[in-house]
Amino acid sequence: MTLEHRQIDGRFPTTHWSLVAQVGLSDADARRGALERLLVRYLPALRAHLLWGKRLPPEEADDLLQDFVAGKIIERGLIGRADAALGKFRTFLLAALDRYAIDRFRQQSAKKRSPDGAPLEIGERGDLLPAPPLSDAFDVAWARSVLAEALKRMREECETSGRDDVWGVFQCRLLEPSLQGTEPVDYEELVARFGLQSPSQASNVLVTAKRTFARALRSVVGEYALGDDEIDAEIRELREILGTVRE
Repeated sequence: MTLEHRQIDGRFPTTHWSLVAQVGLSDADARRGALERLLVRYLPALRAHLLWGKRLPPEEADDLLQDFVAGKIIERGLIGRADAALGKFRTFLLAALDRYAIDRFRQQSAKKRSPDGAPLEIGERGDLLPAPPLSDAFDVAWARSVLAEALKRMREECETSGRDDVWGVFQCRLLEPSLQGTEPVDYEELVARFGLQSPSQASNVLVTAKRTFARALRSVVGEYALGDDEIDAEIRELREILGTVRE
């Protein structure tokens, strides 16, 4: 079988809200696994929101987030109340965190009185005033998490399919130039590096790589978006978010 014919199969399923649905399963192992994957995906973004959107100190943000996960997500089954028909899952999750944070600091402020006896205002504790549905910090952390997962799935698929050339060409021509600002490796070098037959073949491998990444990205976004139109909209938004990031 030639390199041209060893194509990667479309093995990235588009499972709309699949992880959210699995959290409600009766099977304990499946439920636990789905919840762990959701937390891995969203905890960095939620923490960034508390640190940069709400200006909390790191220790205070970590404590609040830990209590939110234990008290709201695990003990009270918050994920089971998410409804795809009512909007994006990350908007639902972030709004729940904001409400939890406000309630928590209201309780704390009721115990701590200012010198004149009046309760402390919420804004005096880390700027915990009502925020827009999604903060910039949350958006960027979420987008980076989605991108990292898509790249992970793409690389695993390339390795499983014996197409290290697809990952390598993608890395040299697109990924490293985008992330590190390096110059794309020229096609002649790619031919030598990955044992290809011609620059034209290297170009074709890059096309395969782009398609593979696109499928991986759709598979990740498809776990949280409802239908192809919403997946497309989420991917456009993700690109816009990452396009505004400046290190």
